[in-house]
Amino acid sequence: MGAVSYPNSTVTDFVTSRMVPLQVAADGQVAKDFRVVWTPTIVVLDHYGNEHQRTLGFLPPEELVPSLLLGVGKADFNNGDYNDAILRFNEILSGHKNSAAAPEALYLTGVCRYKTTHNASNLKETFQRLSAEYPDSEWVKRASPYNLL
Repeated sequence: MGAVSYPNSTVTDFVTSRMVPLQVAADGQVAKDFRVVWTPTIVVLDHYGNEHQRTLGFLPPEELVPSLLLGVGKADFNNGDYNDAILRFNEILSGHKNSAAAPEALYLTGVCRYKTTHNASNLKETFQRLSAEYPDSEWVKRASPYNLL
């Protein structure tokens, strides 16, 4: 990724403005502490050092940014900051709709909406949107029980 994705200006701008990047030696102690067994591995942590997203292997720039953004959104989600998480996931859905991260972002948006409103119709709507927009996604299968609501 050092030759293709990291030097990309969109990736560089995103990482430097929204993250604290740290590159470590694959055989060093930090890599061992975070169970890095293959490179590239990207681990998205929150400000407490808790892991929220792990990406293994190469991603081109057009997939790396939404993957990182998904990690930031998942940190918000896991920390109970559902409105902030929705904002991050909506960034993926509006700016990276065709990325591999988009179906999960849509799924998590529905879960966040449910958690903030306790309205089950948000979950059913999520299933319907996933079925229409990402019919081959594993997230359709994960959301399928919501269609019964």
